[in-house]
Amino acid sequence: MPFKVFCTDITYLPLLNRFAYLSVIKDVATGEVVAWNMTLHMEISLVTDTIKNLKLASYEHVLIHSDQGFHYTNPTYIEIVKELAMIQSMSVRGTCIDNAPIESFFGHMKDELDYQSCTSFQELRSKIAEYMQYYNYERKQWARNKMTPVEYRQHLLAQVGG
Repeated sequence: MPFKVFCTDITYLPLLNRFAYLSVIKDVATGEVVAWNMTLHMEISLVTDTIKNLKLASYEHVLIHSDQGFHYTNPTYIEIVKELAMIQSMSVRGTCIDNAPIESFFGHMKDELDYQSCTSFQELRSKIAEYMQYYNYERKQWARNKMTPVEYRQHLLAQVGG
């Protein structure tokens, strides 16, 4: 069922002589990227702003899964999740397999997107935004009946409603 279980993580993107950091929240049922945020600094706001970018009718009883990185164990992040009445879930240390959907997304994105040619943060952010649009609305996925994540979400919701 869409909007019930999410996974989240951060990836590093080389940019000139430094890194940009991309935080993503993905719906496990549909594969849809439901929120993302990008910064040049690994501060707690990277993930707290990602959660704030998540727009749901209700957050209550929605599970959000992550690894045990310092961002996700930070009291500020934990409090935001708690205030939204979400359920926080974390991987057992050293076990990344249960966060495989988000790791897989990052792998595909890095294979498909020419992010290494970017010469500014703004250019990289623009390319990431375009990719998120492409991924959610155009990129058909074999495991989801050859539908895009948004088409698959609509398909699942139609099955429940009808």
